[in-house]
Amino acid sequence: MIRKVRIFLEMIKFEHTIFALPFAFMGAILGGIVENGELPTWAQIGWIVLAMVGARSAAMGLNRLIDRSIDALNPRTEKRAIPAGLLKVGEVVLFIAVSFALLIYASTQLNSLCVKLMPIAVFMLVIYSYTKRFTWLCHVVLGLTIGLSPLGAWVAVTGHFDPAAWVLYSTVALWLAGFDTVYATQDFEFDRGNKVHSIPARFGLNGALWIARGFHALTAVGFILLFAMTDLSWAYLAGTIIAIVILFYQHWLVRPNDLSRVLFAFFPMNGTLSVVLFVFTLVDVLVLHQW
Repeated sequence: MIRKVRIFLEMIKFEHTIFALPFAFMGAILGGIVENGELPTWAQIGWIVLAMVGARSAAMGLNRLIDRSIDALNPRTEKRAIPAGLLKVGEVVLFIAVSFALLIYASTQLNSLCVKLMPIAVFMLVIYSYTKRFTWLCHVVLGLTIGLSPLGAWVAVTGHFDPAAWVLYSTVALWLAGFDTVYATQDFEFDRGNKVHSIPARFGLNGALWIARGFHALTAVGFILLFAMTDLSWAYLAGTIIAIVILFYQHWLVRPNDLSRVLFAFFPMNGTLSVVLFVFTLVDVLVLHQW
């Protein structure tokens, strides 16, 4: 049983939750402060976490299930759980169903708008895995999907949208699209040879890295715009500057003729960015504003 749990956790790359969870917390905290003038309750935070775990687990399970034939052909992914025979298709289907059930139940514990928006979230979670079959914009779709975590957390706390919520959503979506484009450079040759759509396959390595830089330049603009639209002060701004430096360093690490540091740029750098920005936002809200 323990071995099976480890295989499931590896399949969904549970450690990658660090990318989106801090931004979900940011969405909840900023939503509460901007809209209600108070922090979200612990109960709201708990249900948001459970909803996100359900959503992300379902999304990763679907991705591994839908892409199992492609993964089996790719030397980089052929040892993933399904193509390697470590998990059966039926087991993964059951895992996805339970994950969606967790997402839906957690949403019902928040507010009615979360429930009404649930079909959109489910659609985005399902459609992403198919996009690489017909469009190089798959990275943008992934960003728009994962970006729902801070937007959903904002709505979960407030019950409605705010312009700042859309800025946060767009910024996180662009950030994810950018680093997923960098990550996809690893499969440049495979994608071109197997008609898998991606930005690197469509525009080449150099073009893809420039597009990723463009995404992240807009990400930096979004973080600064969020500062201008809220009552956040110098602590958040300091975190934003650090985040921008991390983005710059990430792109300095990866070159078209040297992809050896893609994984380092992908996981440690982006994980650090999300945590840093959340921590500085939390300090800004709790210490400087004394909420």
